[in-house]
Amino acid sequence: MENMTPIYKEIAPRLRGLRDSMDLSAEAMAGDLGLPVEEVEKYESGEIEIPVSYLFRVAQKYHVDLTVLISGDEAHLHDYSLVKSGKGLSVERRKDYDYKSLAYRLLDRKMEPFYIKVPPKNVEDLSYSHHEGQEFIYMLKGRLEIYLGDKIFVMEPGDSFYFDSSTPHALRALNAANAEFLDVII
Repeated sequence: MENMTPIYKEIAPRLRGLRDSMDLSAEAMAGDLGLPVEEVEKYESGEIEIPVSYLFRVAQKYHVDLTVLISGDEAHLHDYSLVKSGKGLSVERRKDYDYKSLAYRLLDRKMEPFYIKVPPKNVEDLSYSHHEGQEFIYMLKGRLEIYLGDKIFVMEPGDSFYFDSSTPHALRALNAANAEFLDVII
């Protein structure tokens, strides 16, 4: 497999360009987002992965389409968005998760739906995230363990889970097989 440039290296200059076009300092953007300025600068550097939750937060705060930040292309459909099986826009959120955006072509979305595959991992390797909004998960395949604050939940196909995304959360598949699910962030 040939080496491909990680997508976060392509997203980083778009984040910087957005901030520059709004004539905002890194400090001002960090203040708007309630984050340390070092975090904003790291994401703009292209040296580290950029969580989709951060991109979603920037898109909401500055009224920019998430598709533009991720791909550089404008969403162009006004009434609907049909994404055929396996054709979602790949979003590199974490190296061990496979995210596909399922509505990236639609303008003015009120939610961000994703198809996600999470591999099994050890508890000590969990990586927690949190972001504004709410999240809805609908299980398709495998078994998924969700760590939400100090609680642990296990999901199986057909189960659904709705939660406040500002609560620190982490995910891992169980039983040595990937967990596959729909995830909607609002």
